[in-house]
Amino acid sequence: MKSRQSHIGETAHIPQELVKELTKTRNQITIGIPKEKEEEKRLAFTPEAVDMIVDAGHKVILESEAGLGINYSDTHYSESGAEITEDKRTVFQSDIVFKISPPCIEEVQMMKSRTTICSMLHLRDFSKEVIQSMITNKINGIGYELISAEENCYPVRNSISEIEGAASISVASELLSNTHGGKGILMGGVPGISPTEVIILGAGAAGTTAARGALGLGAFVKIFDNDINKLRRIQNALGRTVFTSVFQPNVLYNAFKSADVVIGAMRYINSPVRQVISEDMIKKMKKGALLIDLRINQGGCFETSCFLPEEQPYIFEKYGILHYCMPSLSCRVARTTSMALSNIFTPLIINDSSPTEISGALSLNQGFHSGFYLYAGKLVNSYVAGHFNMPSNDIGLFLSAY
Repeated sequence: MKSRQSHIGETAHIPQELVKELTKTRNQITIGIPKEKEEEKRLAFTPEAVDMIVDAGHKVILESEAGLGINYSDTHYSESGAEITEDKRTVFQSDIVFKISPPCIEEVQMMKSRTTICSMLHLRDFSKEVIQSMITNKINGIGYELISAEENCYPVRNSISEIEGAASISVASELLSNTHGGKGILMGGVPGISPTEVIILGAGAAGTTAARGALGLGAFVKIFDNDINKLRRIQNALGRTVFTSVFQPNVLYNAFKSADVVIGAMRYINSPVRQVISEDMIKKMKKGALLIDLRINQGGCFETSCFLPEEQPYIFEKYGILHYCMPSLSCRVARTTSMALSNIFTPLIINDSSPTEISGALSLNQGFHSGFYLYAGKLVNSYVAGHFNMPSNDIGLFLSAY
């Protein structure tokens, strides 16, 4: 009987049955997945992803009930090879911890020195006290939004943006209806009735997906961005001619006066310029219009949503305009988001974990080392350092000494 073979290079061959076993000869890494706070439903890995990671020879420790937010029980994870524990400290003693929300001070204090923690940045919820504690404990910190697999390609940021862009149109459709206290209009309209006017601020991944969804429902869409190349790309991506404009004040003012829905999807991370829509512009909108801010975790796109206190509800009315400011819209579809994150992180763990420490693998990978904001307790990202008014270092200075 012929042996099934896989080609490696031009002449070397290896029996396919051995591929799975050979991957297990790498150094084992312990990966911790803690339970998130109650309002955070998303998780970095699904049971299917855990199965692949364990099969590659690594160890996964999951805090009990961590997967309930995405409708996966402890049994699903244990059957995939994860070790289930009720001890949160055990999870945070892992070599690398994958979570969604930024770590709190208690979690940092549970970590051993030089643990790598991966999470969303969410600087609005990230305190300087936590950063100082991470520096003291020489923790490695990776922000999902900073990871770039290649030039100008941010896999996590783009995936989350696509999901939230699509979800924003579903939210808009709900909030415009009478059921949820809206004006009682249909997204898109019907023959004989003017279509709903939707303004999208930002022509990135979220803006493109939101525009596609709104156009699919029959809405009249206007897209604003100061990057002409992005406006050109969104036209090509949508496959049709749509209204596009830079942030020209008069054009923007006239658009806001007639808009039914405004979706804020401007990108601020690692951006030298921050633009927000003024309160005066929002006051001119017609009563009953809807604002959806997809960038609350980055400070907000509108002046009326930039400085919301923690106790502020995520749905509120100001100047007769309904504001929807949920910090993470992708939480509404947490399972889909978790699957998207798993698709990104699982190959990273399986393919790039030959060094003894995962931080070494990540830093040596030209794309993923951009995700570090803390390396061995040193701030190495100017965007994060600037937020806390702290000095930033070049990560290259520390790689050889780590």
